Amino acid sequence: MQVRLQAFLASNNLMPSTQSAYRQFHSTETAVTKVYNDLLLAADNGQVSALCLLDLTAAFDTVDHDLLMLRLERQFGLAAPAAKSPTIARC
Repeated sequence: MQVRLQAFLASNNLMPSTQSAYRQFHSTETAVTKVYNDLLLAADNGQVSALCLLDLTAAFDTVDHDLLMLRLERQFGLAAPAAKSPTIARC
């Protein structure tokens, strides 16, 4: 299901260009490199930067899964039978 969902999002251009997770040739390393590069560019231009890092490891433990399924269906057009797969519904 994950492969199909990723293919759907990619083929319909629904993944933000800054999305690093679940994309081929993207990782936390590429995300950190992008942030580091942006900080260096800002410093080179004499700008002041601030970086705030958040630990969101447990963020999805509190997700309302019914609301998530509704949004997946409305915003991305995922059919209810596919969206209600036990693998996806209760990650």
